[in-house]
Amino acid sequence: MEHKKNLMSRWGFILSAVGSAVGMANVWGFPAKMGAYGGSAFLIAYLFFVALFSFVGLSAEYAIGRRSRTGTLGSYEKAWATRSRTMGRAGGALGWLPLAGSMCIAIGYAVIISYVLKAFYHSITGELMHVDTTVWFESFSTTHFSVVPFHVIVVVVTLLTLLLGAKSIEKSNRVMMPMFFVIFLILAVRVAFLPGAAEGYRFMFTPRWDALKDPMVWVWAMGQAFFSLSVTGSGMIVYGAYLGEKEDVVNIAVRTALFDTIAALVAALVIIPACFAYGLDVGAGPSLLFVTLPRILQDIPFGQVFAIFLYVAMTFAGISSLQNMFEAVGESLQHRFPRLQRKAVLVLLGVICLGFGLFMEPIFKWGPWMDAVSIYIIPMGATIGALSWFWIMKKDELLDEINKGSHSAHGKLWHNVGRFLYVPCALILCLVALFMKVAF
Repeated sequence: MEHKKNLMSRWGFILSAVGSAVGMANVWGFPAKMGAYGGSAFLIAYLFFVALFSFVGLSAEYAIGRRSRTGTLGSYEKAWATRSRTMGRAGGALGWLPLAGSMCIAIGYAVIISYVLKAFYHSITGELMHVDTTVWFESFSTTHFSVVPFHVIVVVVTLLTLLLGAKSIEKSNRVMMPMFFVIFLILAVRVAFLPGAAEGYRFMFTPRWDALKDPMVWVWAMGQAFFSLSVTGSGMIVYGAYLGEKEDVVNIAVRTALFDTIAALVAALVIIPACFAYGLDVGAGPSLLFVTLPRILQDIPFGQVFAIFLYVAMTFAGISSLQNMFEAVGESLQHRFPRLQRKAVLVLLGVICLGFGLFMEPIFKWGPWMDAVSIYIIPMGATIGALSWFWIMKKDELLDEINKGSHSAHGKLWHNVGRFLYVPCALILCLVALFMKVAF
C-alpha cells in the first residue's frame, strides 16, 4: 500500500488512533479493575503508566510505522536491519508473533461486539427493557451459534470501512468517536442523579494511599494501560505509517492517551456510581454491559433511549478497534506478499475471523480465549516491541525519526526512559503472566 498518497489529517489520525484504543478495555475493563483493585489507588497507578507508555512506548510505535511506511513485519525488519541485514531478516521473522497476537485479539473481539450489537437490536425492539437480564444474557452467551447474524454484520461493516482505505477509517472515526463521548457523557449526567451515586464518586476519587502498597494494584494498572492504549508491538505501528513527516509523534501519542483516558474515566463515571447506587458488583466484568447496566436502564425514565445510545456507542468503539486489528494484519501480509490484493487479503481475514469466531461464541469459550490474549499475548507483543525499539534498533536512527516534526528535541533522556523504565515494565508484566500461569 502506498501510504504517502493516503495520509490522514492530524485530528483524523488522533480520532482513528483513539478509536483503536477505546473499546471494551475502557468500558468494562477499566471500571471492573478499578473496582477490584483499590478505586482511586488503581487510578493513580494507571495514570502513571498511561503517561509513561504514551510518552515513550506509543510514540515509538508511531515513529517506527512512519519510518517504514508499512505494518508490523516490515517495521520489525527495518528496525533490526539497522544492525545488519541478517538481523533484519531475524526481526522480520520475529514480527510474526505480535502480528499473530493482533489476529487472535480480532477473533475474540468480533464475538463480543456481536453481543453488543445483539443488545442494541433488543434495545430497539424494546425486549431488553422487560426481560430478566441474567436469563437474557445467558440465553445467547452460553449457546453455540447464537449471534451468527450479528457476527456477520460486525465483520462485514468493518471490512467495508477498511476497503476504502485510510480516508475511510478517518471519516468513520470522525463520526464514531465524538458520538461515543457524547453518549457516555449523557449517561454520566443521568447516573449522577441516582440516589447513592455519590458513594461511587468517593470510591473513585478519594485517595487510598495504603492500597498503593499492594504490588498487584500496580501490576493490574500496568496491564490495563498496555491494553487500553493498544501498545501491543503491532497495532499502532500501522497507524504510524499514515503519519506525515512534519507531525510530532510524541505530541500525538500523548493526545491519543489523553482522549483514551478521558473515555475510560467517562465510562467509569457511568458504571461505578450506578453500581453503588443499585448495590451491584462493580467488578462483574462482561456482565456489566449485559446484565448490570440493562437492569439499571430498565428502572430509569427513558431507559430504552439510553440503552440504544449506550449500545450504539459501544458498537462504534468496538468496530473502531477491530478496524485497527484487521489493518495491522492486512498491511503486513501485503508487505510480505506484494502480489496479494488488498481486497483479497481483507476478505480472507474476515473469513478467518468469522470461521474461528463462530466456534468461540459461547462465553465459556470466548472468556478463556480473551483472558489468554490479554494476560499472555499482549504483554509478549509489547515486550518484543519494546526490546526491538530500545535495545536492538540503533539509538540514533530511532531518535532521528522521533524528532522529525518535533517541537522540542528528544534525546538521551527520552531514550533512557524507554530503555530503563518502559522495557522493564513490559518484562515485569510478562513475568507476572508466566508466574500466574504456573501458580494457578
